[in-house]
Amino acid sequence: MPPATGSALLELVAVMDRLRTDCPWDARQTHESLVPYLLEETYETLEAIERGDLAELRGELGDVLLQVLFHARIAAERTDRTGFTIDDVAGDIAEKLVRRHPHVFGDVTVSGADEVKRNWETIKAEERAAAGGGPASALDGVPMAQPALSLAAQLQRRAAAAGAPPELADLPADQVSDVGAELFALVAKVRAVGLDPELELRRAARTFRDRFQAWEQSSS
Repeated sequence: MPPATGSALLELVAVMDRLRTDCPWDARQTHESLVPYLLEETYETLEAIERGDLAELRGELGDVLLQVLFHARIAAERTDRTGFTIDDVAGDIAEKLVRRHPHVFGDVTVSGADEVKRNWETIKAEERAAAGGGPASALDGVPMAQPALSLAAQLQRRAAAAGAPPELADLPADQVSDVGAELFALVAKVRAVGLDPELELRRAARTFRDRFQAWEQSSS
């Protein structure tokens, strides 16, 4: 009989516990010191998806999972009542998924994927309002430190979901440069045709890389 799904996760938790106590490098890591690795593993996962390499994707997902376990293990060591464990992390996301899928775990009926997305945003806004104790912005929680192109797209998506008029993306020239305004408007244009501007620019960048390398080889 094959092992139950998820049993290997328990083994990984045990491995992480052992590394944290017995490995000098792992023992000295902090949330802050691990930030570069979390970013690196995330981008490597994205690259595996773009390549369509499932074997590579399997490995990269493992690296991302390790980062999640590592951060949770570090947090579990706190003694100031702010700590949490990997079980807390898993429990929180399970509760969130149940709460935001009332059409699956409750008695809500939806007409399709678009309504599911609208309900998700509505529930998320209600959660933000309840947690903040005051009027919530639809843009609360958008990480401003992310790459500018994906930041612009996420801000526009959130605003559109909240019912903002499209012309809000037409930025005034006295507040941003002409180039900045054009780039922001271009993001809106890409989104309007159902594409992701970050992924489209990455695709164009890869095409340019291939063209350059072909030119490079032909010129040598």
